[in-house]
Amino acid sequence: MNIVVIDDDRLVALSLKTILENTGIIRVIATGHSGEDAIRLYDENSPEVILMDIRMEGMTGLEAGEVILKAHPDAKILYLTTFSDDEYIIKAINIGAKGYILKQDFAAIAPALEAVMRGQTVFGDKIIGKLPELMKASDSFDYEAHGITDKEREILELVAEGLSNREIASKLFLSEGTVRNYLSSLLDKLQLRDRTQLAVYYYTEIKR
Repeated sequence: MNIVVIDDDRLVALSLKTILENTGIIRVIATGHSGEDAIRLYDENSPEVILMDIRMEGMTGLEAGEVILKAHPDAKILYLTTFSDDEYIIKAINIGAKGYILKQDFAAIAPALEAVMRGQTVFGDKIIGKLPELMKASDSFDYEAHGITDKEREILELVAEGLSNREIASKLFLSEGTVRNYLSSLLDKLQLRDRTQLAVYYYTEIKR
């Protein structure tokens, strides 16, 4: 797996490169130390994943990520930061980042990179657990106008609660394949990319 590491602390960037390459499955093809570096190095190297800090001098990691994703919609960005700031969390998800994990969860970095590489989204339990607290509840959303059926609404609510496909299937007496089909339909109707964005949409647009 070829990745680019961006961190304004040069020692941290070097340490990440050394430790990640010691896994034997991750190759750090470039390191940078600013948002501007991130954009340039992504364009030059087309990494499979970019591991990037958020708070940096000048252009932030979030601003750089937004530029990268506008130019490369399929880019996989995993944010690694010491800050679990609510505004950062929502912004990272809304721009289309594939993950947001805390530097304190160091052992989770390599597995998170692997998961992102496989097309999964990776937000630590502490991050996902904060979503309901960030939004205010309301029941004014018009499901019918969006063509969302009662069963899809049930599944949407369970996804927002953090249940896996297997758990949803068990709870609703459905097969996992059927749950996946419902999820695909929901994502298509709401024009979203994945289940994480679906959960965020629920709390920002439906239960706001």
